[in-house]
Amino acid sequence: MCELRRFLKGFAIGSANVIPGVSGGTIAVITGVYERLIEALNRFDGTTVRLLLRLNFRGAWQRVDGRFLFGLGIGVVVSIATMARLMEWGFENQPVLIWAFFFGLIAASIPSLGSLVKKWTIGPALGVVAGAGTGGAIAFLQPASGSDNMIYLALCGAVSICSMIIPGLSGSFVLLLMGGYRLVMVDAVNSLTAGEIGRSLDILIPFLIGGVAGVVLLSRLLSWLFRTVHDLVMALITGFVGGSLIVIWPWKITLTEKFIRDGEEMEKITGFTGWFLPDIGSGATWTALGCMLAGASLVYAGARLGSRRETS
Repeated sequence: MCELRRFLKGFAIGSANVIPGVSGGTIAVITGVYERLIEALNRFDGTTVRLLLRLNFRGAWQRVDGRFLFGLGIGVVVSIATMARLMEWGFENQPVLIWAFFFGLIAASIPSLGSLVKKWTIGPALGVVAGAGTGGAIAFLQPASGSDNMIYLALCGAVSICSMIIPGLSGSFVLLLMGGYRLVMVDAVNSLTAGEIGRSLDILIPFLIGGVAGVVLLSRLLSWLFRTVHDLVMALITGFVGGSLIVIWPWKITLTEKFIRDGEEMEKITGFTGWFLPDIGSGATWTALGCMLAGASLVYAGARLGSRRETS
């Protein structure tokens, strides 16, 4: 049963990571795996390398909490493989309903995040304000132009993949802001499907190297912060998630750009503008509000799932 719960948690995290503006890190906190995930990633260090060099695979597996990471990772991979197409269809046909669902889910998670602060003092209170301001400001940043320079691709990998484990920050949205979304998510995939494996690897290898290096370094930093200033970190995360709600507000103008993948014309999100209030007399508005309620209800289910702490 523990394995199934891990898979479902990983599936939820992966589903969030495919949507620009939605944070997989937030879902990890809601489902109660975030701190354990950070601690497991933090153990990819010299000690683990020495265990592997001594062919002590069992010891290395246990040290990095391999059973936990494997179950979670399978869920993430399956989710990304199955949900990406579904989300593309949703954004093309019912974008307001998709945004409304995730808005309700993220908004309802804020009290749960705040409850993880053990003692509210002036420090955590200021942390919430700072986090909210930073999270909201990200929505107004303009996407940069991309480059296929290896150092730039490695930097994109480090920043965007690290963003996937920071609650309130969307890895795909950060990649979009850095100008690397089209290069990595479109050009690399098109090259791979067209048989141009060399071109695809030229993009993906530096991106993945940067991503792995970034996650290892960030997990060490976050692990240290959780041990030393836990309440301040959780307050910052709570504020950041609250501020990021502006990115996923359902009623806004979404900027898109057309591209070709596998011979089909598709669209990718490039930014947001023109936030507005809905027409409360419209049936479509009430349908969207129903989706918000459904998303909020999932937080309760996720909290129950997360409350069952795993010990194996």
